[in-house]
Amino acid sequence: MKKVIILSVIVGLMTIIACSKSSTNTNNNTSATVDCNTIDSRFSAVVLPIIQNNCSGGSCHSTGTANGPGPLTNFTQIKAAAASIKTSVESGSMPKNGVLTTAQKNAISCWVSSGAQNN
Repeated sequence: MKKVIILSVIVGLMTIIACSKSSTNTNNNTSATVDCNTIDSRFSAVVLPIIQNNCSGGSCHSTGTANGPGPLTNFTQIKAAAASIKTSVESGSMPKNGVLTTAQKNAISCWVSSGAQNN
C-alpha cells in the first residue's frame, strides 16, 4: 500500500513539473524575446528590401493584386498593413513562397513595434 501511495505522489509531482514548464513558442513569434534596441529595423535600408524580395514580386503582393492586404509596393501600403505583416511573418505563414531568416523576421517585427516609421 505504501508503494502505491509513494508511486502516486511521484507521478503526481512529475505531472505538475511537466505541466509547469514554459511551453515552446510554436508559432515562431520572436517579438517577446527580441531586444529591438539591438536590431536594425530601418524601413528603407532593411524592411523595404525584405518585402521587395519576398512579398511584392510576382503575383503575391505586387501592383493590382488583392491577396491579403493587397499590394505591398510602397511605404504607404506597407505601413497600412504593418500589423498584418508582423502577424503573418511571426507566425511563419508568410511569405508563401519562401522562408524569412530570424534576423529578417526580427527586423520586421521591431519596425512595426517601434511605430512603422518611414526611416
